[in-house]
Amino acid sequence: MLAVTILGNNSAVPAHGRHPTSQVIQTYDHKFLVDCGEGTQMQMSAYKVRPGKINQIFISHLHGDHYFGLIGLLTSLGLNNRKNEMNIYSPGGLKEIIELQFNVANAHLPYPIHFHVLNEEKIVFEDKKIEIECFRVNHRIECWGFIFREKKNMRRLNPSAIAKHEVPISCYEMLQEGKDYISPGNKIIKNEDLTKEGPHSFSYAFCADTGYFENIICKIKNVDLLYHESTYLDALEEKAVARFHSTAKQAATVAKKANVKKLLLGHFSSMYEDVSDFQKEASEVFENTECALEGVCYLA
Repeated sequence: MLAVTILGNNSAVPAHGRHPTSQVIQTYDHKFLVDCGEGTQMQMSAYKVRPGKINQIFISHLHGDHYFGLIGLLTSLGLNNRKNEMNIYSPGGLKEIIELQFNVANAHLPYPIHFHVLNEEKIVFEDKKIEIECFRVNHRIECWGFIFREKKNMRRLNPSAIAKHEVPISCYEMLQEGKDYISPGNKIIKNEDLTKEGPHSFSYAFCADTGYFENIICKIKNVDLLYHESTYLDALEEKAVARFHSTAKQAATVAKKANVKKLLLGHFSSMYEDVSDFQKEASEVFENTECALEGVCYLA
């Protein structure tokens, strides 16, 4: 399971009841925070997201609308006597900014923070169930997207087949890992004859601020859920190009070429009070499109 809760879907500044970029990705074992725009912790409170459960924060780039809420969140966690370490993944420079703010305030946190600089496309977090990869996008400054992928689920045992071939319990884990069974008589029983395909492994891609950039298509190919910025409608394509942002139509084009299952649009310009036209425009290119609405949880 991958569940994405939108905390902020606006660009640049808070407007029309919308907030700068921030979202929480939840799995069975983790809560990950992606970007931390102004007002993030207030949005967490409004939507009952417990920040104390977050141990990894991913900051796509160092434009303020994507990290100005971070110092407040980190400070509040300290005031609540957090002890667990925090890991922050971001472009270089964020550590110096945060440490300067704490030093000026003579603040001392009761928990350690580990900063991880993003400098190449690679897997930046991994455990037994999930891996998170960063990839470059095309913005005015260094900027990163992130892919959350559940690892392939273990195969399901076929009880009737296992009983037929008298497979001992000690071999069950091996079978779930996809290995064949060798009987006491040295007969090889194929794994597919003893097991069934495991549950679907879900994937989610977060494409941070970016102009139309086909280089990311190979990275996000076939993901279950894609979040792609769509700052402007297609009538302002020239403005989008000049500012290294995308239109709803361009986001939909990327989604279609990447063969994703569903597209979420976000990072709406404050010049639009009503964002319903974004979905209409994108759906003409890629039908399974929605606008990422604050407070809504989307399942990959």
